[in-house]
Amino acid sequence: MTDANVDAGMGIAREAWNERGDIVVGVDGSAESFAALQWALDEAALTGSAVNAVYAWSHSWDAGSRPQSEEDWERARQDITRRLLSWVEEASRGMSFDHDRLKLTSVHASGTSGLLQIGSDARQIVVGRRSLGRVTRWFVGSLSASLAESAKVPVTVVRVAGSEDQHVEDSIARSLAPEVTIHHDADSVTSPQESRPVVVGVDGSETSRHALRFAAREAALHDVPLHVMFCWQLRDLGEVPGYENAVAPLDAGQEYAMSIARRTLDGIDVEPDVDVHVNAFHIAAAKGLANASRYASHLVVGSRGLSGLDAHFLGSVSRQILNFAECTVTVVH
Repeated sequence: MTDANVDAGMGIAREAWNERGDIVVGVDGSAESFAALQWALDEAALTGSAVNAVYAWSHSWDAGSRPQSEEDWERARQDITRRLLSWVEEASRGMSFDHDRLKLTSVHASGTSGLLQIGSDARQIVVGRRSLGRVTRWFVGSLSASLAESAKVPVTVVRVAGSEDQHVEDSIARSLAPEVTIHHDADSVTSPQESRPVVVGVDGSETSRHALRFAAREAALHDVPLHVMFCWQLRDLGEVPGYENAVAPLDAGQEYAMSIARRTLDGIDVEPDVDVHVNAFHIAAAKGLANASRYASHLVVGSRGLSGLDAHFLGSVSRQILNFAECTVTVVH
């Protein structure tokens, strides 16, 4: 484990955050951050990456009474380090993670600004999704949505099953995929983990190609299928060949959408043993990808270009996916 430095301005421990290739994960002792930490450690064990476990604290001081002296700050630093280390030790139990590749960081900042700063050139930033209700998440926002909108590196949001309302889609899932098991106590739909694919949303844009590269690496890393999905509506396609002066019928739109999805794969390095499936579906991007997440182990999307509309609307699509997806989500920039 790397020794922490002392921030002279605040008297608190922190690591330098300019090392490339770290998986930066936000932790605070919650169930959500514990799931994110487990995911990050497992990913690091597979890739050989270093993990930087980050605890960000605010001006109000999150750990009891505010330290008043240098001795108090030193005790606080040691307490935070012990907490971080205990969380990591519990989360990594049974894993092959190399603890020599562990960094422990505390920073005087909000969760969003601290992770953005420390993770500015990370391999990816990983956080857990808070167990807020779906409507509440939409209106009040979340750390994960703020990170996904502001970060310049991939942001992975690990879902923790909660007590959200169950939906009629459970019945649909049973009829479409009888082998899938629906766990009502966890409000989730799961199939054997080894068979659940990585799903990536594409639309032919350069950003979606970045998302596809990330997804292809994840599928190869975890030895699972890769499903490339283009969820489209006619307004997203632009001019459909042969219908420059007319509204294209849906079958022509579907054919054109499939050609866009297939072309997105051109030049993408996919390991030869990865089972790749390409599909286009006539459905709004956020709704289609959220539905796909019920059967996926990991959903990957680009932060721009999901629907071909303006950047403001695209941001809202990304937020909807983060709010409603039922698996781990990575937003790639």
